[in-house]
Amino acid sequence: MIRPTTALSAATCLLLAGLGTLGLPAQAAAPKPTTTATTAPAAERDPEALAALERMGAALRALNQFSLTSDASTEVVLEDGQKIELDGTVSYRVKRPNQVFVELDSDRQQRQLIYDGKALTVYAPKLKYYAQVDGLHATLGELVEHAASRYDIEFPLADMFLWGTDKAPSSLIRSARHIGGGSQAGEPIEQYAFQQDGVDWQVWISKANSLPVKLIINSLDDPAQPQYRARLRWDTRTPVPDSAFAFTPPADAHRIKLVPVAVAVAAPDAEN
Repeated sequence: MIRPTTALSAATCLLLAGLGTLGLPAQAAAPKPTTTATTAPAAERDPEALAALERMGAALRALNQFSLTSDASTEVVLEDGQKIELDGTVSYRVKRPNQVFVELDSDRQQRQLIYDGKALTVYAPKLKYYAQVDGLHATLGELVEHAASRYDIEFPLADMFLWGTDKAPSSLIRSARHIGGGSQAGEPIEQYAFQQDGVDWQVWISKANSLPVKLIINSLDDPAQPQYRARLRWDTRTPVPDSAFAFTPPADAHRIKLVPVAVAVAAPDAEN
């Protein structure tokens, strides 16, 4: 359900330099919650936890349009093993089936991803560079996969377009646990924890609308196990205008070419 690379999705280089990373610093281990779920075997697949994930996927797919703001942080592990925390904000405006605007903003970098149903634009407002891919005609789920596989562009929180579909089968989940109830920003929630190959993750799901309100992803591919954390604020009522997905390059912006990953990898060999 969660790809191992998702923990780094918000940190992926977008248009040459990328946003930078959005992560969490090292912390002392927190005491384990005193619930029966935490003492369960690692291979446990709690039916209630899996059902909650299905409800969340259904709730996400039922949103015809929405705005989403995520305050995110990512741990960056330096060569000497020290962990550095970098914070940022990810903003989404979405109209299904095929329009999306994403802005990634931090103190260091700013990037925008804009898709109007036909053309994908990657824009760096501070650098005044942009790149475009025309003629895609993809749904949002297809766009996320195409951008990642062909251009190595990872949409932050991309899995929200795949949850509950055959692209994110629950069979990938080795362990699913219900941690317990609580609240986030005054909103009643239920907390769940999951394990997959290469990644452990937790999600806090609203009891009112089954939407995720907090996400923690722990990447196991790196021995330092860097974490990604995001708090999600949803607006499902305010209409999203079509103008949100229109990109008109500023007069001083420069267009560059977005090179497919396969071409970029093959280029050095071609020169030799």
